[in-house]
This record gives sequence, C-alpha cells and structure tokens, in this order.
Amino acid sequence: MLLEHIYRTVFVYFLVLVVIRMMGKREIGQLSPFDFVVAIIIAELAAIPMEATDVPVWHSILPLVILGLLEVVMSYATLFSRTLRGIVCGQPQVIIKSGQLLRNEMRKARYNLDDLLGQLREKGIVDISDVEFAILETSGRLSVILKSQQRPVTPADLGISTPYEGLPTVLVMDGSVISKNLKEIDLDENWLNERLKERGLEPKKVLLASLGTNGRLFVNKK
Repeated sequence: MLLEHIYRTVFVYFLVLVVIRMMGKREIGQLSPFDFVVAIIIAELAAIPMEATDVPVWHSILPLVILGLLEVVMSYATLFSRTLRGIVCGQPQVIIKSGQLLRNEMRKARYNLDDLLGQLREKGIVDISDVEFAILETSGRLSVILKSQQRPVTPADLGISTPYEGLPTVLVMDGSVISKNLKEIDLDENWLNERLKERGLEPKKVLLASLGTNGRLFVNKK
C-alpha cells in the first residue's frame, strides 16, 4: 500500500511538471484568468490518484494532457487575436492621468486607494501629482510614468557619451568550464586557465567566473 502511494505520487509529480512546462514560463502574477483556472484544475486532478488508490492512475493522464494542450492552443490563439486576448487577459487601465486620479477607471477595476498608494510607495513615489500616467496592467501590477520634470537625470540629458555595457559572459559555473561561451567570444580554455592561474586558482575551485564587455574578469572562488 505504501509503495502504491509512493509510485503514484512520483508519477503524478513528473506528469504535472511536464504539463506545467507545456504551459510556458510565466510568473504567478502574470497568469491570466484562464491560466489560473487551468492551474487549479490541474491541482485537483493531480490530487485524485494520490488520495484514491482505487482509481487507476492512468485515468488522470488524459484530463491533464488535454488541459495542457488546451492551454497551449489558447496561448497561441491569444498571440494572433487581439480580441481574444482582451477577453482572456483583459486590458490595461489608466488610473492616473496628468497627476489626477481617474475614479471611474478605478471603480471598473475594483482597485482601491490603499492598494494604489501602497504600490506607489513601493516605487518610491509619495506625491500623486508627480505622476504623468499610472497604468494598472493585466497582471495586477502598476506601471508608473513620472512627469518629465520628476524623472532622474540621465547621461543623455546631459549630453554625456557612455561606453557600451552588455551582459557579462559566464565562463565557469560551479567549477565547470562553459566551453560554448568561450567559443562565442573567441577564447579558449588555455586563456581561461592562464587567467585563473595568475590568481592561484583552477576551474574546479571557482564558483563563478564571468568576463564583462569591458574585458574585466570577475572570479568568485568556492
């Protein structure tokens, strides 16, 4: 009996993993109502074979796979249909315009002042009059565009040119050399070993090593 529960739990665990991967990468806050409903149903279906050992575990496979496929189909359909996307995901709503609250839009979204002020504070904004636009996104997050006079000064505003800063290339991770990344930047392991040797290290003793676009090698040993 115990082995049966273990088998069912392990099997359902990996099956649900496959179905969730089919649904794509998304944060919980970015789930549409359709995604959320599918996630709840998947959880319910997954619990049945683990709790009821008299129900064949295979009976849960078909509904889970169908739900996964339905989610994939709906995701692709919303990519190509703006109307369907609006129905399934909703539309962003402007709730602050030119420093003024749009109460009607807030009522439509059932969005109260406490939530608004809290999300503004999280963004370091305490004065609503500093806001040009505040948009309640379909994910429930608040996007804020400050008035031009309140935005931080950038190098472009001051006419200052800045060097290019791209993403650093990871060369060693958890003691393993990532040869593919070395090839992409026209370097090899000999070059890497020499640079590490200068620091009295070897790859297996390195937790993380990355090369920035400025040519600087960052090394963090284990």
